[in-house]
Amino acid sequence: MIVVFGSLNADFFLKIQSFPKPGETVLTPNAVVKAGGKGANQAAAAAKAGGIVKIVGAVGADEIAKVPLTALKAVGVDCSFVQKTDSATGMAMIMLDETAENSIVVASGANMNLSAAAVPDALLTPETVVVMQMEVPPAENFALLERAKAKGAKTVLNVAPAREVPQTALRNIDYLIVNEIEAQTVLGKAGETPEKTVLALSEKTGGACLMTLGKKGVVAAKDGQVLSVVSLPIAPVDTTGAGDAFVGIFAAMIDAGLSFADAVRHACCGAALACLKTGAQESLPALCEIEARLKEIETK
Repeated sequence: MIVVFGSLNADFFLKIQSFPKPGETVLTPNAVVKAGGKGANQAAAAAKAGGIVKIVGAVGADEIAKVPLTALKAVGVDCSFVQKTDSATGMAMIMLDETAENSIVVASGANMNLSAAAVPDALLTPETVVVMQMEVPPAENFALLERAKAKGAKTVLNVAPAREVPQTALRNIDYLIVNEIEAQTVLGKAGETPEKTVLALSEKTGGACLMTLGKKGVVAAKDGQVLSVVSLPIAPVDTTGAGDAFVGIFAAMIDAGLSFADAVRHACCGAALACLKTGAQESLPALCEIEARLKEIETK
């Protein structure tokens, strides 16, 4: 079972030719509203990859809450642990330029009301993979990491958006997932090569570290060994959900009992496929789609 502790948002997509400069107004014909939030995205990714998923999060008592909740239920995610609060449901404004690069502003709203106490002890077992990101109060993540680790659950922390993580929390992480900027933030300095960076972070946690490198793929370290996986060659349409796809699919593969290397390969493949459609959740691939392209993933 996979328990995702994290954010639920409604995403407003704006397609533009180029990002506005300070003081500049850019016009676009319309906005498209889709389900989002890193927690919700990762939960949906894990479910579509075959996982049994429960999400623990918070939304507002407003109409916007239906956007993420309806989408999650449609892919089989258990939303019974999502709380309603007095704050507005989280929202994100996502600008996409002609090259499929994005610029995002998030209004956290109800996500900032989420507490680690919302996760009952009954969900924290050695058969559980607990997944967290950084769009909820960091202290709540760190408290849940400690409880989950003590109960024998496998723990996954995706440090997105980039935040500092205290050493006491790092020691409770089995799988640390970062991009290059996030890796620097956690290390407290600029890394050297990707290989040296993931080794250093793996030593800090005592577990594994995976660093996503965009179209270059991913480099990972576990037990002093480094693994590099080259991504699929694709023409991206929207890169918004790629990182969340990687995290959710990786968690699903670990929960399914795959080896570390195979879990990384599946996640890398799925993250690339998630760039072929617009929307963080609509673009998420099913397990059969990932496995159909897996042979194209090169491992070093």
